[in-house]
Amino acid sequence: MIQRSALLKKNLNACLKRKSLFFFGPRQTGKSTFLKATYPNALYIDLLKNKTYNEYLREPQLLEVDIQSYKKKTAGHLIIIDEIQKLPNLLDEVHSLIESDKSLRFILTGSSARKLKRLGSNLLGGRAAWFSFYPLTFIELQHNIKFEKDLERRLNHGGLPTCYSQTEAFEELKDYVGLYLKTEIQDEGLVRNIENFGRFLEASALTNAKQLNYTEIGSDAQVPPRTVQNYFQILEDTLVGFLLPAFTKTKTRKAISTAKFYLFDTGVTNSLLHRKWTESGTIEFGELFEQFIINEILAYKSYAREDWGLSYWRSTSQFEVDLILDNHQKHIAIEIKGKNKVTKKDCSGLLAFEDDIQLYRKIIIYTGDRVRKLENGIELLPYKEFFKQLWHQKLF
Repeated sequence: MIQRSALLKKNLNACLKRKSLFFFGPRQTGKSTFLKATYPNALYIDLLKNKTYNEYLREPQLLEVDIQSYKKKTAGHLIIIDEIQKLPNLLDEVHSLIESDKSLRFILTGSSARKLKRLGSNLLGGRAAWFSFYPLTFIELQHNIKFEKDLERRLNHGGLPTCYSQTEAFEELKDYVGLYLKTEIQDEGLVRNIENFGRFLEASALTNAKQLNYTEIGSDAQVPPRTVQNYFQILEDTLVGFLLPAFTKTKTRKAISTAKFYLFDTGVTNSLLHRKWTESGTIEFGELFEQFIINEILAYKSYAREDWGLSYWRSTSQFEVDLILDNHQKHIAIEIKGKNKVTKKDCSGLLAFEDDIQLYRKIIIYTGDRVRKLENGIELLPYKEFFKQLWHQKLF
């Protein structure tokens, strides 16, 4: 079994000393496996089991009975409820138990916050922290020989534990997309027309790592732009996609305000686009590499509890910076290039952005193997070196 991030475990334990927490992530990222291995003595309640679901649906008060029995047998105080979005009303019971017994701690897992938000569910009134869980990260795979030697494989197969190590990853990923459409979208009733959403999902992959244009996507998916906007919100709520906002505070060059969109996993992107393999040196490879880097940063940000702002910048004159990290005191501007040689043109966006914003660091992440600093102050970092600085908390 691949060991998940030690930083995540450390911060989960620190958080549980203070309060309960929500632990949300896309399906099949390994949430349940990770929690069972990390907290083997916890009371584990799986709402995916029909018997358990039906019992708590009829009598939510059974939760207190089960917890009291668990405490008597083990003297434990940690309860894990898996897939809490299937029974949002159970949160009222959880809230009551937290209020009546300050020693209790809950970890409430799920793959979608959509239903909780839609029903206006009790989100425990600030009595629970929020952790997001991601596919396998660089730090978790750094000692895996296949990953070290084969970046192409990682970008094509993605980081889902059930797909990463499979020789037939393409088939596994197709099954994953089908499962998402059925269990997350259709069975939970998140959309009225599953066929429309299926077409939209494929169209959304075409805009991965690009600026959003609801009208164009709607035309491709044969749905109105307003519906497209709602569908993107569903992707965010079910944690399979996220919007990267635009940085608009430059004065010298007017900035575009449209967000960019990224799917949570490169393998899922390939599956939706019916690509079995993407070769290095192509535009598509560069987009996957950008997605890979940004998803890694998002995972680190969640696991390390960093309160960074993330955005990108593009001017109306077409200068662009792929990612801006803001720790509320300093800015780091990052260009992401899926190639092993960097040209002067690759530096232009960073230098243009620096005309308006004082930068702590200017970085180009690339697939080469040399760490260099150019005369203009731009640092060239191989992606492995960047990840090491990221996970060892040495970026700022």
